[in-house]
Amino acid sequence: MAARRTNWRNLIMVVSLGILIAVELFGVALASGWALAGLFELGAIVSYVLMALFSLLAGYAMVNLMRRVLKIERLTEGG
Repeated sequence: MAARRTNWRNLIMVVSLGILIAVELFGVALASGWALAGLFELGAIVSYVLMALFSLLAGYAMVNLMRRVLKIERLTEGG
C-alpha cells in the first residue's frame, strides 16, 4: 500500500476558499438582519434574532459548500 501524501496546494486553496466565502456569508447575514430590523423599525431584540437566524442559514450553506468541495477536490496524492 502506497503512502498518501497531502496535496498542499489543493489544501491551501480549499482553506482559503472556505475563509473567503465564510466571511462574505456571515457579513451578509449580519448586515441583512440589522438592515431589515432597522428598515421596519423592529427594535434591537428582533435585530439580534434576525442576525442569528441568518447566521444559522449562512452556517448551513457554508457546511454544504465545504462538503461538496471536499468531495470533488483531491487533498491527497498517491494511494
